[in-house]
Amino acid sequence: MRHTVNRVLPYTPEQLLAMVGDVDAYPRFIPWITSMRTWNLHTQPDGASTIDSEATVGFSFLRERFSTRARRDPTTNEITVRLLSGPFKRLYNHWRFSPHPDGAAVAFEIDFEFKSALLDGLLRANFHHAVDRLIQCFEDRAAALYARKR
Repeated sequence: MRHTVNRVLPYTPEQLLAMVGDVDAYPRFIPWITSMRTWNLHTQPDGASTIDSEATVGFSFLRERFSTRARRDPTTNEITVRLLSGPFKRLYNHWRFSPHPDGAAVAFEIDFEFKSALLDGLLRANFHHAVDRLIQCFEDRAAALYARKR
């Protein structure tokens, strides 16, 4: 399943990169992420960094863990996330934050498939709604963090 979302938000690309890159904070504003553990942070001389994380997600009847590696690049204002382990055959997402006259243009792409046909089928029916809800969580977080700092 693949989906792309484009938005313009009234914040700087740097603010949004910092917010999305702060994976340790995800359980505080994404309701279905019940815990997050990070390790293996490496920062390159150019400022780009990678970090590994394990998220536990919980929905009404489903509880899963998965691990990813995120690459955060402040020179391009991009974050790329790839699967390390978990219930997915594949998981990839990419954030790009570009300057815009009204703040920042946000481009978010997600592509994944569960190993389980049952889970894949269940999510397929609600996929676009789930992605929209995820993006709304990030928009709400940005408003809470940066509304007074514009």
